[in-house]
Amino acid sequence: MDSTVKPLRIPPEMAIYAEKHEIFDLVQTMVKKLMMEKPNDPIQFLIDFLKRENVDVPRIMLLGPPASGKRTIAKMLCEHTQAIHITLDNILKDSTDLCRSAQQYQEQKQDIPKDLWIQLIQQRLSKSDCLRQGWLLEAIPGTQEEALCLQEAGIIPDHVVMLKAPDVVLIERSSGKRIDPVTGDVYHVTFIWPESEEIAQRLETPKTVMPVDVIAKKIQKYHTEAHALIHTYQNCLKSINADQPHVDVFAQALNYVLSRRHSASPFTPRILLFGPPGSGKSLQAKLLAQKYSIVSICCDELLKAVSADENHMGELIKPYLESEQQVPSTIVLQILTERLSRMDCTTRGWVLHGFPRDVDQVEKLQDSNFIPNRVFFLEVTDDIAVERVTLRGVDPVTGEWYHSLYKPPPSPEVQARLRFNPRDSEAQLLKRLKEYWCHAVGLQAFYPQAVCINADQDPHTVFESLESRLVGRLPKVLPNRDIY
Repeated sequence: MDSTVKPLRIPPEMAIYAEKHEIFDLVQTMVKKLMMEKPNDPIQFLIDFLKRENVDVPRIMLLGPPASGKRTIAKMLCEHTQAIHITLDNILKDSTDLCRSAQQYQEQKQDIPKDLWIQLIQQRLSKSDCLRQGWLLEAIPGTQEEALCLQEAGIIPDHVVMLKAPDVVLIERSSGKRIDPVTGDVYHVTFIWPESEEIAQRLETPKTVMPVDVIAKKIQKYHTEAHALIHTYQNCLKSINADQPHVDVFAQALNYVLSRRHSASPFTPRILLFGPPGSGKSLQAKLLAQKYSIVSICCDELLKAVSADENHMGELIKPYLESEQQVPSTIVLQILTERLSRMDCTTRGWVLHGFPRDVDQVEKLQDSNFIPNRVFFLEVTDDIAVERVTLRGVDPVTGEWYHSLYKPPPSPEVQARLRFNPRDSEAQLLKRLKEYWCHAVGLQAFYPQAVCINADQDPHTVFESLESRLVGRLPKVLPNRDIY
C-alpha cells in the first residue's frame, strides 16, 4: 500500500485475508468482552483471551416445557457440534466447594441461592473444555430473573432454541417416558422407541413418575415464564414445534445453531455464478449489479470488448473469436485479472460468470488471489435449457431479445427480422450442455459452500433466493459430520 498515492487504495488481498480469518468479527468480540469484563489490564486480558478462547464455538441454550424432548435434542446437538452438554445435575456432580454448598441446599430441600447458582455456571463454563468446544445449556435458565443474572455475569448465548408442543402431547409424553439406566437417554413407548432390542429390554420407568395433575402444574409454571424468556432472548431465539418426529426437530435446531448472526464487518461481494446455458446467469448478474452497485462481468462479453480495441491483447485474441475457437485460459485469465483489479471491482465488488469453466481454470483464478466469497449454481434441466435457448432471437434493429413462448415479438414484421445465433441451435446447445455437466461435479466439489438454486422459476423468485444468501452470512461447516 503506497501512502503517497491519492486516493489511498487498499490492496484487495487485505480484505480477503480479513474475511478469511474473520478479523473484523474477532475485534468486535474482543471489544464486547472488554466492555463486559472491564479488566484492570485490558492488554493482558486480551492476550489471555486470545490464548485460551476459541471465538467461533457454539454457545447454545435449549429451553422448553417438561417432556418437550430437550434431553434428546440436546444430546444430538452436542454430538454434532462437539459442544459440552451442561445441565444442573451434571454441574452439581463436580467435587468443588461451590458444588458441595449447593448440594447441602438440595439435601435440605431448599432453593439454591441465585448468587451461588450463577457462580456454579460460571465455574463450569470457564473450564477448558467449554472454552475450547463451546457449550449447550439444557433448561438453563428457567426464569427471566435467572436469564438476567446470566447476562449480568457475561453468559450470553449466540443461539437460543425453544421447543414447544400442545399440553396434551406433553402430558402423554411424560406418562410414557422410559430411561436407559446405562446411558441416561430418554425414550418413549409411543414417540421414541430404541431400534436396538438390547436397549429396549433394559429400559426403566422413571422412579419419580408424577401424577397427571402435577405434570400439568409444572407445564403451567413453565408457561408463566416462557413469554418473559422469549422477550429476553428475542434477538437470538428460534421456536420449534416439538410435536413432530425428533429427527425433524433436530434438523431444524441444527440448521439454526449452524446459522450465524449478522456481522457489522465490511463486506465487498465477490460472486461467481455457475450454470448451464439458459439458466439465467446474465439476467441474475444484471439484477445483482443494479441493486447492489457491483460490477457485472460476463467473460464472453469482456473478450469481445477487448478484441474490439486495437491493442496488443485485442489483436492476440481476435483470431480465436473470429474462428469461434476457445481463447486459451492463460490469456483469458490475464484479461480477467486486469479487469478485476480495477478500482470499481475492488471497492464495489463484482459478479462474474462465463469463467471459470473447469477445475483447472478455478485453480488458476484462485492462485491469482481472486477468491469469491459467494458461489451460486443455477440449476435447470436440459429440456428447459433447450426450450429457453433455441427459441430466442434478437431484433437487429432495436437490439431487443424475444422468445417464442415467454416474450413473443410484438408484430410479424419484427418476427421476420429476428436473428438467431448459430451457437443456440439444438445440436450446438446439447454439446455445450454436455461439456458443462462434465465439469459441474468438480466445480461443486471445489466450492463446498456453494449454494444450488432451482433456476426453473420466475426470474425474480430466483433473484430473491440469490439475494437472501448474499446478505446473510454463510452457515458454519462441521467437519466430518453428517447433517440429517
